[in-house]
Amino acid sequence: MASKLYVGNLSYRTEQESLRSLFSQFGEVVSATVLTDRETGRSRGFGFVEMADQDAATAAIQALNGTEHEGRMLKVNEARERQPRDNDRRY
Repeated sequence: MASKLYVGNLSYRTEQESLRSLFSQFGEVVSATVLTDRETGRSRGFGFVEMADQDAATAAIQALNGTEHEGRMLKVNEARERQPRDNDRRY
């Protein structure tokens, strides 16, 4: 079963391939995404990595949370479902 991880405090230079490469040392990476600003296209400083199994995800969290990558201290934990906001226009 796949496990989705939140990766925060990314360098604005971090690209999806370097994120995938960083996490692939702990197991199979299903997807790696760096979120970007809609207007500028610049990184928003966080992303998500989906690992193929829970053991790989746990190993990645333990090894990478609080470590430096591209000059920034990473924050890595299990992703939580986005909570709807009052101004959310989804129906």
